[in-house]
Amino acid sequence: MFKFIPLLILAALTNLCSRNETAWAYGGADRLWDLQEINGVPFPATTTLSFLDAETIAIQGPCNRITASNTVPYPWVTLTIISSTKMFCPDLQYEKSLTNALIRTTIIEILDDVMILSNTENLNMVFIAAD
Repeated sequence: MFKFIPLLILAALTNLCSRNETAWAYGGADRLWDLQEINGVPFPATTTLSFLDAETIAIQGPCNRITASNTVPYPWVTLTIISSTKMFCPDLQYEKSLTNALIRTTIIEILDDVMILSNTENLNMVFIAAD
């Protein structure tokens, strides 16, 4: 009987190591997040963010849909753009500022219906859950 204990311990450790530690597991999943403001200024164009899975984030900007990956553990975030559509619209200037802000984020906080993407250089993006 005691010879099975090491196998049980190994199985438990393997399960803990494979657990998702990204923002998806800490309240980000299964919600649509509406961008409200960047650095205290209301964002003038409709923008939403959603977590497609543990490592993939979809952003519907004012003009284009952006897909990004995040593989670092919560509360850290490093968004790497995977793909983006290339549509033109009158709000393209806002989308450029949005994309620049997203790739500069390094910290994510999810507090109930509020999600904040920020960095240590005074960037602060506030999202509110749409559901």
